[in-house]
Amino acid sequence: MIDQTTKAWAVKRLRFGEDIAVIPGFLNFAYAQNTGVAFSMLDDYGDPGRWGLSAVAIVAGILVLYFFWRTPRSDDRILGSLALLLAGIAGNVTDRIRLGFVVDFIDVQFGSWHYPTFNVADMAIVTGAGLLILDMFLSKKSASPEVIQNQKSEIQN
Repeated sequence: MIDQTTKAWAVKRLRFGEDIAVIPGFLNFAYAQNTGVAFSMLDDYGDPGRWGLSAVAIVAGILVLYFFWRTPRSDDRILGSLALLLAGIAGNVTDRIRLGFVVDFIDVQFGSWHYPTFNVADMAIVTGAGLLILDMFLSKKSASPEVIQNQKSEIQN
């Protein structure tokens, strides 16, 4: 809901070129339409690309939801990470299906370096994926050799 609310604000306030410098020279709000995926890759494929990317996002969302259901309710770190991923996927696929593009509006730059414009859903996806990766490293360090051996035995059976 936060993603869709902020995108609605961006469409209303920024769509006609009224960029807002939040932190001049570093953070701006500037309207952009992204027909591709991350960093506007694959944006030259028109309607087939739109529906293809939507289908891939829906499958990814279903997989995340599957893992969410399979994760023990006591594993808050994984559940939170998966919830962020699912929310981000849902926010962007909603735009892609409804509008044919994803609304981006957060613009970060530092000197001559300029990061591609993004949105709240993108932040949720990156944060969720980052937390999952972090959890993989943390869980391997905290798992005792006995637990790891038991997991291997279960996999072999």
